[in-house]
Amino acid sequence: MSTTYRGVYTIPSTPFHDSLEVDWDGLRRVVEFCVECGAHGIVWPVNASGFAVLSDEERLKGAPIVVDQVAGRIPVVIGTQGVCASHAAMFSRHANEIGADAVIAMAPYIQKLEDEESVVAYYRAISEVVDIPIFIQNHARGSSLSVKTMARIVREVEHVEYIKEETAPVTHKLTEVLGEGGPKLKGVFGGAGGRYLLLEHPRGVAGQMPGCHVTDVIVRLWNALDDGDLAEAKRIYGLVAPLFALEAVGGTSYAEVLRRRGVIDTSHSRYGTAGAMDEHDHRALDDILRDLEPLLVWHGGGPLRYSEALTEGA
Repeated sequence: MSTTYRGVYTIPSTPFHDSLEVDWDGLRRVVEFCVECGAHGIVWPVNASGFAVLSDEERLKGAPIVVDQVAGRIPVVIGTQGVCASHAAMFSRHANEIGADAVIAMAPYIQKLEDEESVVAYYRAISEVVDIPIFIQNHARGSSLSVKTMARIVREVEHVEYIKEETAPVTHKLTEVLGEGGPKLKGVFGGAGGRYLLLEHPRGVAGQMPGCHVTDVIVRLWNALDDGDLAEAKRIYGLVAPLFALEAVGGTSYAEVLRRRGVIDTSHSRYGTAGAMDEHDHRALDDILRDLEPLLVWHGGGPLRYSEALTEGA
């Protein structure tokens, strides 16, 4: 398997039963869905997986399930972010032992690190327990890192070879970090579900790490850009842009789209019901999914479920 990663490394959502216990069989179905949608890689558990509401035990149980389900077909990147260096190192050692292809870690996200030396030490602690590539995830939820700090980590920490950049202005920071990262930096990935991909791709982004609910659409978008077919890329983006907008205002969730597509049984969340969809959101999502239907390559769950047919689980 190539050690240079590129393309759509999608993020499986973590599904839950009515009891809010993790649906482990459902997680396998989500991972399989991602592979069948053409994902170039898998990333779990990170923000779009709801890692923050998973216990340490659940993260350690889920990681080998993901690796096992993928079964070597595409690379698996395990999220190993922790509240401190030893916490992240524990997850990273486990990922290395179970056969993950790489790890990704946001800087500490509860007590944030304020000085550069502590940030470098955090990533060095991860590197000391793995022999696989490390992605820095730069996200405002963690200790947001400057281009200068990230470039230093790439230079000084042995296994750090990639960055996922998600802090504003993402396009400018992408260009800056590619300019300063040096030859050891193998690539920078984007986030935000793919909503900036039209702007990131011409700047040299190596890939995208989106939520997985429309992986097949984002793969089509990426492939069109990589093939130089800007007209097709803009057409696809125009169809998916309303979904980006609905997500930005909290009008739907990744899990709800997966439920409607027949991948999982419920869209329950441990984040509670705050911002739950109202009738306008349901109608908007119906309309968006009807427009996207011709772009969907995965139909394993049968016809899409629209709001007029919704039952429990919404």
